[in-house]
Amino acid sequence: MNKINTGNTFKRLRNTYRLVIMNDDTYEEMVAFRLSRLSVYIGLSTVFVLLVGFTIALIAFSPLKYYIPGYGTKESRTALQLLKIRTDSLENEIRYKEQYLEGIKKVLAGDKPATLDTVPLALPKVEASND
Repeated sequence: MNKINTGNTFKRLRNTYRLVIMNDDTYEEMVAFRLSRLSVYIGLSTVFVLLVGFTIALIAFSPLKYYIPGYGTKESRTALQLLKIRTDSLENEIRYKEQYLEGIKKVLAGDKPATLDTVPLALPKVEASND
């Protein structure tokens, strides 16, 4: 089995190359760059991260976010929350009414003895005044 020589790999990453842009008609050297594979990799990675960050910032801090499916506007989210609260309260009311009707059905059918729903009150005695 051949072993990968990591020293050779790092050496190849650091080798410098020259990128020259020339005028095709006059063969005049317009721009020259000294690059290595590592610097090209770092440069392209930086550009990629910046583009992704710029795209996310553009969507998050502009009205473009309203075009994302399921995001909606602030007003529609507020209205949805109000509708959810109303729906929950209506479901509770329906449940209470059903319990009440079931209790009445049981009392009328004689399945359950009628119990008074009262609490004895301790009222202070009022003295009769002699007028």
